[in-house]
Amino acid sequence: MAGRRRASKHGVVVLCLLLASLVACGGRPTAADTAKADVQRVLDRRATAVLDRDKAAIAETGTASWFEDVSAVPLASWSYKVTGVRRSGSTATADAELRYQVQGYDSAPVAVARTLDLSLDASDQWYVVGEKPAEKAPQQLWDQGEVTVVRGTHSLVLGVGQSGERLHSFADLADRAVPAVSDAWGTEWSRHVVVLVPRSVEGMAGLLGSPASSYRGIAAVTTGETGAPAQAPADRIIVNPDAYGLLGAVGGQVVLTHETTHVATRADTTAATPLWLSEGYADWVGYRGTGRTPAEAAPELGEAVAERRVPTVLPSDADFGFAGSATALAKSYESGWMACRMIADRWGEAKLGAFYRAVGTHTKRPGAVEEAMAKVLGTDLKAFTAEWRAYLRAQLG
Repeated sequence: MAGRRRASKHGVVVLCLLLASLVACGGRPTAADTAKADVQRVLDRRATAVLDRDKAAIAETGTASWFEDVSAVPLASWSYKVTGVRRSGSTATADAELRYQVQGYDSAPVAVARTLDLSLDASDQWYVVGEKPAEKAPQQLWDQGEVTVVRGTHSLVLGVGQSGERLHSFADLADRAVPAVSDAWGTEWSRHVVVLVPRSVEGMAGLLGSPASSYRGIAAVTTGETGAPAQAPADRIIVNPDAYGLLGAVGGQVVLTHETTHVATRADTTAATPLWLSEGYADWVGYRGTGRTPAEAAPELGEAVAERRVPTVLPSDADFGFAGSATALAKSYESGWMACRMIADRWGEAKLGAFYRAVGTHTKRPGAVEEAMAKVLGTDLKAFTAEWRAYLRAQLG
């Protein structure tokens, strides 16, 4: 009996230790856990106030001065998900994912990483002191100042530090680009575009999360997911206002039409699509109908051909990097454009579109171009390259 009682006491001790362990591990929330839940509740209220356009309600959760910057943006959704909180006494820094949708354009939320600074107010409630992009995350347009919105027939133009007149000019360019792209590519795409016009090239770089030096001579870029699913955020055409100001009327239209082509072809552009094809096709649509000759539209490549430096291969993806020589980059774009122009001239515009789509049906690069050339154009890469080099001599020599 005595032995049994001793065993029973040991069992009680073990059980007590086990219960203590369970309470320490998860039975009682820690201060950090409580702060995270409390901050989430504050940000939920803040998100609701943003959607309601209720500045007073936003002010109840923290600073509201930034709301003027975003208030004109047509929002369909806005929410935060707190992923971590670092508390130090009455202050805290929260990491969160902001998810938002632009009404009528985004069929799925844009997700961006944000950092929020908070402090406890007099009633011991968390109060948002400031919000900014997380480290290495891109800015949103309203991070750069008050957003002005201009609506076109086929476009939504959002700008910071730009006059209404200038933003309307971009809406006009986009509204001409959309039907031009549909005429070349077809109408099975959204047929509207979102254009972001920051104050400067530095603002453009901030939206892209990259150094401004990478975009000095680039008039615009388009962001989006290749092979995009049906439910996805709309592509953003991001303008470099500094470089755009140097373009003439035709050049400005070519650039917007080029970028709009990327929006239209996004679902058929995959990892298998080489940049000479995606950029060359976008240039082909951009120049289509302008009457610009190869000599006018491809001066760098024309100079190389005139000096008997005809390229021996189609440009690689690496040749399209922004960090290299501006002359070499221009020659790569011109080479891709001439390849697509040759397909349209030799096989017809419909075959060019079919070739683009056929390449994009593959999930990987190896063999994709070759198979599409055989299937759609009835040729192989070696013969195509030889014909392209002869085409360059004939058109630019």
